[in-house]
Amino acid sequence: MRKSGKVLAAVLAGVMAMSMAACGQKQSVQDTLSDNTLTVAMECAYAPYNWTQGDDSNGAVPIKDSKDYAYGYDVMMAKLIAEKLGMDLEIVKSDWDSLVPAVQAGTVDCVIAGQSITSERLQSVDFTEPYYFASVVAVTKKDSKYASAAGVADLAGATCTSQLNTIWYDSCLPQIPDANILAAQESAPAMLMALETGKCDLIVTDMPTAMAACVAYPDMQILDFTGGSDDFEVSDEDVNIGISVKKGNTELKDKINGVLSEMTADDFTEMMNEAISVQPLSN
Repeated sequence: MRKSGKVLAAVLAGVMAMSMAACGQKQSVQDTLSDNTLTVAMECAYAPYNWTQGDDSNGAVPIKDSKDYAYGYDVMMAKLIAEKLGMDLEIVKSDWDSLVPAVQAGTVDCVIAGQSITSERLQSVDFTEPYYFASVVAVTKKDSKYASAAGVADLAGATCTSQLNTIWYDSCLPQIPDANILAAQESAPAMLMALETGKCDLIVTDMPTAMAACVAYPDMQILDFTGGSDDFEVSDEDVNIGISVKKGNTELKDKINGVLSEMTADDFTEMMNEAISVQPLSN
């Protein structure tokens, strides 16, 4: 998930308060592993990375303190890591702004939720090596006048939007010449619905989200300018997706990196394609 590193002052204050409250209460790094349970936080609301469903089909995992289950790419990755480490897995559902504070406070061991490895975020948490690489694309309707766009310049004048607190909205949309940028959408489903209902001409997101959108909405198409001379300008930290752990928790970070080091980009892609094929809206 291409979340930006911008953090509201209120959130920062909350982080500080939670960090202070956690002093003397946080499990030690050793306890994180010795309790034999890997507690992972995610939104459980962002297909194909993660979503909520009513049963355990396809290997979904129960959500803590809920009758529902979580599945998606992030859950698949969490299951693999827990299995390789010989640990039980616990999934905690959390809204986006609460993920980093939860890691800092020690209420979860790590976050697997499509977080970009940004320099700002690295001030608050440590990250593993990337567990996915997500290029940035635009999505429009097949019958849109922008459907044949070959670069960002061809999107000039488009009415567009994206998800709140993402580099898609904060950085990429302003690169479109004379864009009519609507208010940011609170969630990925809301972003897709804005396009589907004709409120905008296009949205900007990452490739997995776009691929999932086109499965759910066959009238949509992806505009991928990757490798061209007129692509969206993003940095490595915008497209490298990592797993965050509490600062200083090198033991857990190293163990997770050991699992990731055995995987290739093709392995990541294969797993993501599987997640897309079973996402709720694809059936």
